Formats: sequence, structure tokens, C-alpha cells
Amino acid sequence: MKNKYALTTLTVIFGVAVMFLFTKVFSADEDSKILKIGFVYNADRATAYTTNFFRAQTELEDAFGDRVQVFAKYNVGESGGPCEKAIEDLAEEGCRLIFAVSYGHGETVKKKAAKYPEIQFCHATGDLADQEPVLPNYHTFMGTIHEGRYVCGIIAGMKLAELISKDKIKRNQAKVGYVGAFSYAEVISGYTAFFLGVRSIVPEAEMFVRYTNTWSNHVIEKKTAEELINEGCVIISQHSDTAGPAIACEEASVKRGKTVFHVGYNQSMTDVAPTTSLVSNRIDWNPYILGAAKAVLSGKSIEKIVKSPYKNNDAAAGFDRGWIEIVGLNRHILAPGTEEALEKTVRLFKGGNITVFQGNYWGVNPFDENDVWDLRKPFIECEKRSAPGFCYVLKDVITVEE
Repeated sequence: MKNKYALTTLTVIFGVAVMFLFTKVFSADEDSKILKIGFVYNADRATAYTTNFFRAQTELEDAFGDRVQVFAKYNVGESGGPCEKAIEDLAEEGCRLIFAVSYGHGETVKKKAAKYPEIQFCHATGDLADQEPVLPNYHTFMGTIHEGRYVCGIIAGMKLAELISKDKIKRNQAKVGYVGAFSYAEVISGYTAFFLGVRSIVPEAEMFVRYTNTWSNHVIEKKTAEELINEGCVIISQHSDTAGPAIACEEASVKRGKTVFHVGYNQSMTDVAPTTSLVSNRIDWNPYILGAAKAVLSGKSIEKIVKSPYKNNDAAAGFDRGWIEIVGLNRHILAPGTEEALEKTVRLFKGGNITVFQGNYWGVNPFDENDVWDLRKPFIECEKRSAPGFCYVLKDVITVEE
């Protein structure tokens, strides 16, 4: 009898062990089918820039459901240590695809790509994909945002023309102010594209630029915009992450009776500046991020799925493929004919029929006064890589203020 009980006990234990092992193997097999994806953010969802990527992250989860599992690291500093730790943590979680969204993370991301060749690293706004060592698992991507800024410049220019026609301002008062984060090529390219859009409508327009040396300080950005308004700028635009400049315009208009309008970036700002915010533009990160996930899930190279004009692991697109968006179009305050001009210009971009950086201008590189560009010879932005490369301040018509 004892032997019978012993045999029964052993049988039960053996059965449980088999079931446990089967469950572990089955779970491991199922887990291997799930693509774990990491995001490294330099800020959090309080900034519009991060929110745009978070929208893509959410769309990714909705599109692929339980085929993906997402891990996000927020407020990751751009110095090597914090970024390295964030990537190490994501690698330990088993992520096979990692997105880093800040330009400042670039060198660390590429370093880690060399360490983890089995992980695909995609760096937004980066410019290291074609630099040695060229790594098969390190990718860069960005929308051709100069297209959106040029369109917004046309919209701002039409508002300026309306103000002039109604004698609200004189032609010599057509001053445009720009709140820039840093004197990077990306920022310089952006404000130049915007200004050339303005000038295509109002040739007398001038631009005044002030740098904040921060991406997302609401107080500094608002104060910088206020300084530009006090100098007589009647259009304020920005390449910075907060709504501070938009609020400065709204307050100056409503509380002080100033004639001033705003053009935003990354988000619609009509909620905080309903009487002064004309329009905003942004990059839609969805096409690239979803395409990269689809590629890794299907075992294909990212560049096979996300078509690119470049031969290396770099990708860019604009209005032609829905990577650039015009948002927050404030129809209540637009100049007559604006929407028609907007639609026409976007069609021209889609057809490849606009070259933004051209005209009777000279530009000087602020980092090398011997490096100049005569825009009578067009500068083709994003011709060789996705990161903006136009880094010339236009002489006599754009003033960078301290």
C-alpha cells in the first residue's frame, strides 16, 4: 500500500513538473514572438516635442496590439551617463528596437549600437548614420520640416500683407521675430525657411532672432518673445518647445493693444492664443516609427519598409508622404485667400516643384565667417541626409540679437 501511495505521489510530482516545464517553454516561445520596443525621451509629455513622439508610441501600440510591448524612459539627460543607463536598462528588458528622440543622445546611441548589434537603434534628428563607423543597426530619421516652416511663412506673410493693406502697419514695419532654442543648423534652417516664405509675400520683411539656449523653458521663451514684441515685431514664430511665445503674443494683443500674431511649432497653440495664433506645423513621426516596427517584426531591414532617398541608414520625407503636418489653422484670423495659397504650396511640395533656399541673398556661417553661400545658387536642403544642413544667416535681412 505504501508503495502504491509513493508511486502515486511521484506520478503527481512528475506531472506537475512536466506541466511547469511545458508552461515555461511555451511562455518563453510566446515571449520571443513579442517585439519589445524602447523609447528614450529627453523630456516628458509636458513638452509638445515629446508629446508628438508619444502620439507615435501610442499609435504603435494600437496598430500592433499584443505583438509589441513598449518600455519608455523619460527625462533622460543628454550627457553620456543617463542615456547609457537608459539604453542598458532597455537592452536588459529584451528590447530589439530602440528609439532615441533627442539630437544630443546621438553619440551615446551609436556607441550602444556597436555594443548591441542584435538591437536596431533609430535616432530621430540625428546626423551620424553616414559617419564612420557605419553600423547596420544604427538608423537616423527626420521629416523635412523646412517645408512646413516655409508654408507657415507664407501664411504669416499674407497676414503681414493684410495688415499693410489695412494701414495697420507700414511696409517698413514688417518685422518678424523668432524665438530660437540654440544656434544649431536645424534652428537656422528652420527660421530661414520661415522667413523666405514670409518674403515671398512681403519682400520688405526683416527678421530678428533671439536664442534662448534652452529647448523648454517657458519663462525664458515668453520673456524672449516679449522683448521681440517690444522691439516692434508684429509676427512672432519659434523653434522651442513651450507655448510661452504664443502666450506673450496673446497678452500683448489683448492687454496692451499690440498688433502681433504668432506662428507655432509642434502643437496647435490656438487654445492659449485664440486671437493671435495663426498656425503651427509639426513632424508626424508615425510613418517612420510604425514602419520600423513593421520591419523588425517581419525580419526585414528598416530601409526596405521605410523608403528613403538616401543609400545609407537614413530616412526623410515631407508633405509628399505625410511626414509634415500643418496644424492649428486659425480660420478666424487668417488673411483672405490663405487656405488656397496653403493648398497650392503643399501641392507644389508634393510634386517636388519648390526649392526653399534660393534668391538674391548671401548667407554667412555663424561658426565660420569664411563659409558663405550665394543663394542665387540654390541650396538643396536634406539632399544628402535627413538632418537639416542649411547653416547660413542671411546678410542684411536677418539680424541675430544677443
